[in-house]
Amino acid sequence: MSTPVLETENLVKIYGRGPSRFDALKGLTLEIHRGESVAIVGKSGSGKSTLMHLLALLDAPTAGVVALDGRPVSQLKPAAVSDLRNEAFGFVFQQFFLNAQQSVLENVTLPLKIAGVPRSERRRRGLDVLRQLEMDSKAENKANDLSGGQKQRVCIARALINDPSVIFADEPTGNLDSATSRVVEDILFGLHRERGITLVIVTHDDDLAARCQRRLSMQDGRIVNDDAATLHAAAAPAAAVAPHPARHTPSSPATGRHAAVPFPAEPPAPEAPPLSRRERRRLEAEADRRRSGARGEAERA
Repeated sequence: MSTPVLETENLVKIYGRGPSRFDALKGLTLEIHRGESVAIVGKSGSGKSTLMHLLALLDAPTAGVVALDGRPVSQLKPAAVSDLRNEAFGFVFQQFFLNAQQSVLENVTLPLKIAGVPRSERRRRGLDVLRQLEMDSKAENKANDLSGGQKQRVCIARALINDPSVIFADEPTGNLDSATSRVVEDILFGLHRERGITLVIVTHDDDLAARCQRRLSMQDGRIVNDDAATLHAAAAPAAAVAPHPARHTPSSPATGRHAAVPFPAEPPAPEAPPLSRRERRRLEAEADRRRSGARGEAERA
């Protein structure tokens, strides 16, 4: 069986209290295995973006556990979580989240700057990844001067700069025309196929979801369908470059294999009375503003 790179146990996320309480996630337990491509789909308000943000360590759950390579993240201090996220994950967002007045190269190398990598090394690695995406000729251009498709390539380059084991993509083609969307999809699935990178994609696009090996359908904070649950036993996709090794996982001295780490037992939060559609949308918008503000602070770092 392939190694679970991401796991959740009884995952709960609640916004607000009392009459304005909104249960965004209601006790989710799942595994995402190394080398999988997974689409998370569902209507607005189903909880799919909230789930992705918790898996990607961009937000903390109200209750339950998120584990990376078998290690519950709740055991780590906030600074260690931030370092782990920067090292292990890459992100591609619908809104790009590029600094418009910085160069393409500066945007791409931001994760390296946060990690304290020297300037000369940042430049070398940044140009190398831009070259892979045929964007090296735009390295000194301002991000604001690029087309939508070029901006998304820059986002993918930024996601790759730290050689991540997982790429999270939140509506990666939502702002692109159909032809450019296909190019961006081909790049993402090429990375998955050739490097063994795990892809977790949140999307409303059925065609994009159909390209993934597995589809998690969400409704009202729960996973209502997992159409490839037996994929866990399948091998990761064939790779021209060896898949990423497991990271941050304790190993058994006797076998050298990853040791299982038990999840703490946490009961799900009690159910709340249903909210109106208007109230739910208001709470979701408030949560999105908080997450956007956190990303803005990272970009200014």
